[in-house]
Amino acid sequence: MIPTSDSLVLAYLPSPPQGVWYLGPVAVRMYALCILLGIVVALIWGDRRWVARGGQPGAVLDIAVWAVPFGLIGGRLYHVLTDWQTYFGEGADPLDALKIWQGGLGIWGAVALGGVGAWIGCRRRGIPLPAFGDAVAPPILLAQAIGRLGNWFNQELYGRETTVPWGLKIYERRTETGLTGPNLLDGVSTGQVAAVVHPTFLYEMLWNLLVVLLLVIVDRRFRIGHGRLFALYVAGYCAGRFVIELMRSDPATEIIGIRINSFTSAIVFVLATAYILLAPKGRESPHELGSRHPGSSPDKHTGSPSDRRMR
Repeated sequence: MIPTSDSLVLAYLPSPPQGVWYLGPVAVRMYALCILLGIVVALIWGDRRWVARGGQPGAVLDIAVWAVPFGLIGGRLYHVLTDWQTYFGEGADPLDALKIWQGGLGIWGAVALGGVGAWIGCRRRGIPLPAFGDAVAPPILLAQAIGRLGNWFNQELYGRETTVPWGLKIYERRTETGLTGPNLLDGVSTGQVAAVVHPTFLYEMLWNLLVVLLLVIVDRRFRIGHGRLFALYVAGYCAGRFVIELMRSDPATEIIGIRINSFTSAIVFVLATAYILLAPKGRESPHELGSRHPGSSPDKHTGSPSDRRMR
């Protein structure tokens, strides 16, 4: 039940009145803008980190041309596969699976398939993928934190009802056709509070920012490389996501009563931790990060045989 005390209600966090604005026939969706802003921030910061490690300027953007589309496709595929009832269940429209602008991206699918795209881009530039992953790990997680703001505008990915002072007010929304409900992406708030819930998207955003800070500190102090910082990002994110996932109340595919994302978090955490322990220590030298443009090859007439092997 929602407390009726005015003092408590005023303490709750509000939700935005809407998540979509129309400029004529064009729909401006805050979810999409948050995703785009996160990508831009990750590209700028990632390029600076890559150059600071000894890489060439512009390499991050070149690789992102492959990684970003692959990541978006992978994120959508994971979401659709793990929430297939929404798109292929009774009364559902399978074409909704293509409507990525309405929300629904699974981070593990985005990282997995985005990694494939990054691998293609790295091979074209002659860049070691693990070193590239270490450079862009904190920017990627910062982009995830920014993207979580889109869930706030969409009134989605929240937790169970609560009475904590930082609880989030979820409003009833009404569309132009007269439909009313709290989960209507194209609706506008009626001002009526449907529930006060845990803002789990906010918990995840704050956790992501904390892990970003941890990654930067670890990277500067211990100068780790060979993909270990990227694995630390994955492990850190999964640890927080596992706990936060247990607080969510939205419908989700379950295995023996446990949300599938909790299983994914646990499995990926173990794999990432194992990589941290088993991967080579130290960090790649700037010489190993020297990229080359597609079609070019290293100079075979300079350097020692060992140098050539490193390239």
